[in-house]
Amino acid sequence: MERTTCVVVGGGPAGMVLGLLLARAGVEVTVLEKHGDFLRDFRGDTVHPTTLQLLDDLGLSDRFAQIPQSRISKVQLPLGPNGELFTMGDFSLLPIKHNYIAMVPQWDLLDMLADEGKSEPGFTLRMNTEATELVREGGRVRGVRYRTDSGQTGELRATITVACDGRKSFVRDMPELGLRDFPTPMDVRWFRVPRHEGDPEGLLGLLRKRAFQVLIDRRDYFQVASIIHKGSDPEGRSRPIEEFNAQLRREIPWLGDRELVRSWDDVKLLHVTLDRLRKWHVPGLLCIGDSAHAMSPVGGIGINLAVQDAVAAARHLAGPLREGRLRREHVAAVQRRRWLTTVLIQGFQRMIHENVVGPALRGEIDLGDSARLPLPVRAVSRLPFLRRIPPYLLAYGAVRERPPREALR
Repeated sequence: MERTTCVVVGGGPAGMVLGLLLARAGVEVTVLEKHGDFLRDFRGDTVHPTTLQLLDDLGLSDRFAQIPQSRISKVQLPLGPNGELFTMGDFSLLPIKHNYIAMVPQWDLLDMLADEGKSEPGFTLRMNTEATELVREGGRVRGVRYRTDSGQTGELRATITVACDGRKSFVRDMPELGLRDFPTPMDVRWFRVPRHEGDPEGLLGLLRKRAFQVLIDRRDYFQVASIIHKGSDPEGRSRPIEEFNAQLRREIPWLGDRELVRSWDDVKLLHVTLDRLRKWHVPGLLCIGDSAHAMSPVGGIGINLAVQDAVAAARHLAGPLREGRLRREHVAAVQRRRWLTTVLIQGFQRMIHENVVGPALRGEIDLGDSARLPLPVRAVSRLPFLRRIPPYLLAYGAVRERPPREALR
């Protein structure tokens, strides 16, 4: 049996940020990550303005600037038969220092946070270590049992266990947490296509006759999210990849004759879920990020929310943990603080599902036909000041969280 003050399950953005902030605030913390490294094909490589400001506050902006990255300042839609670009959202209108979204390989960001954490005496990162179950005694969670990739098992006791291991976290099965699921009309295929000089920049949304694509500018390639009817992926994969590429060229004519997707193996599927726990905590346990609320990819907001959850958790928990006076009300305060933002953003995503994604997949709206534009596009085209709203929601959520003062540099 081993012991720490806080055990963080999951070494993603929320887990690494929480571990670093707590360690800087003088709390002994152990982060368990089941993989041996961070080199996986992440699709959510967004770093939002609030996270960029957090890196400034932590004195990490210079290190972050050394990571290869691109920036997204505008969300554009090609409208009408000629595909003239229309700006749906403009981050440059926000009166903040970081008025853009940085696109950064997530493994580089996690490596940077891990390296910074290792410089703190109270921080321990254990790779190749998977939490397998909770230790529960006397009506509360006392830590976790774990297994390493070599088959070694053990038990790590802690004052508080924080689940940051995503929508597949085993703790979500606890009936007392009350998982609530919302229906979604779509799944998403992720893949890459080459980007050439003169191609559109930033983030581009394409809606054409039951075809819905989102292209993210990654400098030398586009990261493409192809929105499809939920459950329809197997039927599509039964066809030759050449048919898939031909369809892409019809939907995105400026791709021309460049080589596109070589194999279905290069097309990854995301099963879209949208849900949240009614309770994020029981005695000795707190859930944050996707463990507490799985987000739709609409808006690419999931990582930002998870990081902000971690900042709020660190601010509420650091002092009580450091001073040995943690109470249930301190843990419950994290959910109270983050609940409104979660509900508002999920409500926004559900509205987009119902008024844009669903109708687009049914062929009811088409950006190439001015008579079939979705209501949000018509509203922004008539009231240009509304272009500030999508960037504000993507940048901040409902509120910006601030880290504990002890963690600042």
